Amino acid sequence: MSLFKRSIVAEILSHAGVVFSTLIIVWLSVLLVRLLGQAAAGTIGADVVIAISTFSSITALPIILIVSVFIAILTTVSRNYREQEMFVWFSSGVSLLNWINPVLRVVIPTSVLIAVLTIISSPWAYQQVAEYRQRYAQRSDLSKVATGQFIETVGGNRVFFIEPSTNPDHEMGRIFVRELGKEGGISVINAAHANFSSNEKGERFINLGAGSRYDLVPNSPELRVSSFDDITLRVENSNAVSEDEIREKALNEMKARPLIALLADNNSRSDSQLMWRFSLPIAVLNLALLAIPLGSVNPRMGRSGNVIIAGLVGLLYMNLLNMMRGWISAGKVDFWMGILSVNGLVFLAVVFAFWLKMRVKAPRHA
Repeated sequence: MSLFKRSIVAEILSHAGVVFSTLIIVWLSVLLVRLLGQAAAGTIGADVVIAISTFSSITALPIILIVSVFIAILTTVSRNYREQEMFVWFSSGVSLLNWINPVLRVVIPTSVLIAVLTIISSPWAYQQVAEYRQRYAQRSDLSKVATGQFIETVGGNRVFFIEPSTNPDHEMGRIFVRELGKEGGISVINAAHANFSSNEKGERFINLGAGSRYDLVPNSPELRVSSFDDITLRVENSNAVSEDEIREKALNEMKARPLIALLADNNSRSDSQLMWRFSLPIAVLNLALLAIPLGSVNPRMGRSGNVIIAGLVGLLYMNLLNMMRGWISAGKVDFWMGILSVNGLVFLAVVFAFWLKMRVKAPRHA
């Protein structure tokens, strides 16, 4: 490998590493905040936040890699122009077309990695996330109860609020329960403490200590107040399903379906997902090549102009792919038209951009 190719490849990889690390940190920060909010709201379990964030990061890797490589190549080309290094290469007989070879040395392995991620790893990761959410939805009300927060059970029939226990003999402190009856009545239970228990059949219960119960009769001003020394609430999960059913429900999501299943489906929704998965490895190639002419700017001009244009082009490309995916899913466009039209159009834009940068302008006549 020549000095030119080695220096370009090394610089692209260096910039790509910095951009990739930054994007991963930003992605994880936003994702963790969102997942912790869902855990606080009782949508997911706090014990699966790390697992879901890990699998969700795998699904985001293809887009993050595409953006990282695109910005890295754009930055490398722009820096060579800005610091006059490009003109040294030009005087040595190197043209803008000679950048294609070192760029492809970085992009082709990246494209293969993205293909593996989109076709194999991402569907598996989506499946794991869906299964975690399905398992949490099937948990009993008892397992969702946590101290210091309101927890609404499946269906909204019960709302729990539990204070931390100050007595080592009791698992929970003061507890508040609002229960909605089948006929519209509302019962409010307030107890000094509570404990978990289960019987020989595996049925689980909450045993409440001394407290009061308030029953509101529907369509009536009547209020029934009663006191108790202890009371037991049975906690059941009428919608419990097996692991096989959970897995089957997860696989019904298009993003979680493996490649073989999508090919066997032979419908427009599956075709739209196939188009997206096959387009991402092509997209990184197109954007990487497009970054070369987009990065070639006049060093005496501002550096922000080409960056803004490149960002808009990349955003437009991804939006066109998303739009085409929607059209294929709706049956307006077939698979081949969808995958060839957008990617082919961008490739033609790459060819035109190279021609525009390399054409020799005719001299002006006085």
